[in-house]
Amino acid sequence: MSALPRTMKGVVLSAPYEISVQDQPVPSIQEEGDVIVRVHVAGLCGSDLHFYRGTEMTEFSPFIMGHEAVGEVVEVGSGVTKWHKGDIVISPFSLSCGDCFYCKRNYTARCTSATLLGSPTYPGAQAEYLRVAMADASLFAMPPDLPKELGLMLADILPTGYSTAYNARRLADEEESPVSVGVEKTSSDPLVKKGVCVVVGCGPVGLCAITSATTMFEKVFATDLQTHRLQSAKKHGAIALPLDQLRPALLEATGNRGADAALELVGHEGALITAIDLVRPYGVISVGGVHSKPVNISGDDLYGKKAIV
Repeated sequence: MSALPRTMKGVVLSAPYEISVQDQPVPSIQEEGDVIVRVHVAGLCGSDLHFYRGTEMTEFSPFIMGHEAVGEVVEVGSGVTKWHKGDIVISPFSLSCGDCFYCKRNYTARCTSATLLGSPTYPGAQAEYLRVAMADASLFAMPPDLPKELGLMLADILPTGYSTAYNARRLADEEESPVSVGVEKTSSDPLVKKGVCVVVGCGPVGLCAITSATTMFEKVFATDLQTHRLQSAKKHGAIALPLDQLRPALLEATGNRGADAALELVGHEGALITAIDLVRPYGVISVGGVHSKPVNISGDDLYGKKAIV
């Protein structure tokens, strides 16, 4: 394989609302665990909008955007054992070491060495080439029979929706069986659908959460202030209703208790308050929305939680 070029095209955010395609240096191996990936497809995530609008930064320096990609490995660091030139890989939004306290418990997003692609501290994937640190733990093999555009869904949006639903189900199981707290499930444990779940927010990640939740809960409700999204939510398997209609339907389905689990996929104070309101006492709230602003929650709504009325 020929040497990599010296420069590449990259999508650079120079300041809030200022974005352009610029010539940028092609990344090189910096640490022994790095690989260089030639990007085939890259995602445009809702989280990119937080940077674009300037809501997540107090200081700003230009950077290449994008934190999910599918591409081909073209350079490999000396410490990399899992990947080779020519491998087609999926790069998720958060790079992780695979060996710290959190990684060993599958909480890789809280890795003590975690790095967010496409941020002021790390150049992103909306470019011709991408450096991926800690590649052995961070990258995933691209299924050979899957279109790359669908493989891109596995880099962020689908696993975010899935993990929001899975975490709710896992915590709900522990609430039902206190003696099992701290006992890890094995891959052979059957996942029997049970309980009632409600999804607040039916955007793209919300739809992925709905699809995932239908494999874990007996009944999945969903709501969104944008009523045109409810049709898509229904196609994904939810009982999708405007909030004023969802309340009585949820009460009827749960014996006036409220949902066993509420999944919040908006990242807005109002959506979180709605999730708290719809979940039953001792229920589970799993948040997948990115909250970039302060959230004001009534302590009484948490401490004195009652069934919805």
